[in-house]
Amino acid sequence: MADSNTWILTDTETHVWHDQFEILLRNLNLPAANRAAVRKKTLRGGLSDGVDLIEIDNGELSLSVLPTRGMGIWKGHYRDLELGWQSPARGPVHPQFVNLQDRGGLGWLAGFDEMIVRCGLDSNGSPTTDVVPNNMGEPSEVDLTLHGKIANIPASRVEVHITPDDPPQITVVGEVYEASLFCPGLRLRSTVSTRCGSNAFTIVDEISNLKGTDSEMELLYHCNFGAPFLEAGAHIEIPASLVAPRDARAVEGIDTYNQYLAPTPGYVEQVYWYEPLADETGNTLAMLRNATADKAVVIRFNTAELPSFTQWKNTAAQGDGYVTGLEPGTDYPNSKPFERQQGRLVKMPPGATYRSEITLEVHDTAPGVAAVQQEIATIQQNAELTVHQEPLNTHSS
Repeated sequence: MADSNTWILTDTETHVWHDQFEILLRNLNLPAANRAAVRKKTLRGGLSDGVDLIEIDNGELSLSVLPTRGMGIWKGHYRDLELGWQSPARGPVHPQFVNLQDRGGLGWLAGFDEMIVRCGLDSNGSPTTDVVPNNMGEPSEVDLTLHGKIANIPASRVEVHITPDDPPQITVVGEVYEASLFCPGLRLRSTVSTRCGSNAFTIVDEISNLKGTDSEMELLYHCNFGAPFLEAGAHIEIPASLVAPRDARAVEGIDTYNQYLAPTPGYVEQVYWYEPLADETGNTLAMLRNATADKAVVIRFNTAELPSFTQWKNTAAQGDGYVTGLEPGTDYPNSKPFERQQGRLVKMPPGATYRSEITLEVHDTAPGVAAVQQEIATIQQNAELTVHQEPLNTHSS
């Protein structure tokens, strides 16, 4: 790989911060990059005031990275296809306007409108009470809010790299710290990259325990999509050994768990747990495809890093948030005490780093979708799929 050009956009240690930035790859003597560019701006007005937004455009696919919101991915486009969804929380919302304790610990939802948002790092899942040692080393109750804190913490350092490979690669790296005295000290180093002309981008996360004591960690990638991939008759396809409903509401739709409705006023969310199958290297994938199977988004991941998968169905009215979530994770988004009891929390000794990687891929042709379906079928032939009709006490709290 050739040496890359590097620009530092944010560095709190050296007091570097750029309000605006633009680099056109053709100006780096990379004519093959065509329309490719990286642009950074600071949003002004309303709930977005002060949000840093970095747009990566590889000439075919574009995506907006939000350093202010934990390096989440806001929205994007692939050719004429929109990536993301329309949330009632019109953002991106600056964390200063999000009170995580609001509505009984559900305040996270006030800022939730990204295509890809991380849940974690100290905790994810439903609001709950946990018991941890306080500063005196004594057991103490703490309130854990919905899906944790990482999505509402701004990055302390942000870099842009352009690597003149063939094709050139665009990379944005951000560091986010979820750390405080007498509490967990975790650092997220996130690398978002794409190659010019590609239909995909990759996120590589490295989470480090900065403390001198052991730490627990949870991480879930909440990948959210609406139209044109989500519509009446759309399907989720994923190789799996097990599918189980989360609760009684999910049981109501277990016979059509992999199918989607049109926008439905009054629809109440349904959630399903999966145990994904993988190939011999641990690689697997999940696909949301439209009714005619000529458009799809694909999430690729490795089960050694992200062994659990959650499907969130929320086909409510458009104004209420018509969306589905494809969510690979280290565990399921139950309460942290329950996931600890099931042995699914990541345990990190001092100085340890946990790595995970996901790739989002977009297809806009029937042959492209069919090729992904064949990949899924090849992995699925290794085992039978069991669809449970009732919640499992090992998966649902």
